[in-house]
Amino acid sequence: MRFLGNIEAKVDAKGRVFLPATFRKVLQASGEEVLVLRKDVFQSCLTLYPESVWNEQLDNLRTKLSRWNAAEQQIFRQFVSDAELLTLDGNGRFLIPKRYQMLAHIEQSVRFIGMDDTIEVWCNERVKEPFMDSQEFGEALQHLMNSATDKTTINSSK
Repeated sequence: MRFLGNIEAKVDAKGRVFLPATFRKVLQASGEEVLVLRKDVFQSCLTLYPESVWNEQLDNLRTKLSRWNAAEQQIFRQFVSDAELLTLDGNGRFLIPKRYQMLAHIEQSVRFIGMDDTIEVWCNERVKEPFMDSQEFGEALQHLMNSATDKTTINSSK
């Protein structure tokens, strides 16, 4: 399941928004009906997880954290308690609860950004926040890809 794109949408007075059709099609093709909404850990945006992806993430986190370590239990508790199950209504809309709107500074419009197996929901007025300028992006990608190529070359020459 791959979500791609950068799509603007309006939020109605009740806090409902249409999930873009391209993303709904990906969910339907994967047989996903439930989404999990959570404030992103690093950015001031929201993240939508298809339920299966959320469950994988949760299982992965759980295996890294001990139930018998108080600090690790606190991390797990905070991660899980900040999540909410969502289903789309018959029109393809979902409600962004008020507390999430406040956390992500969402008012009248949002931008959905496909992030492979998740979807980010950004306040449209903050749309430049998640991106580098084009020169910085090009240099970072070049460095990253050259590093990956160097590792592949080293591993294949062994």
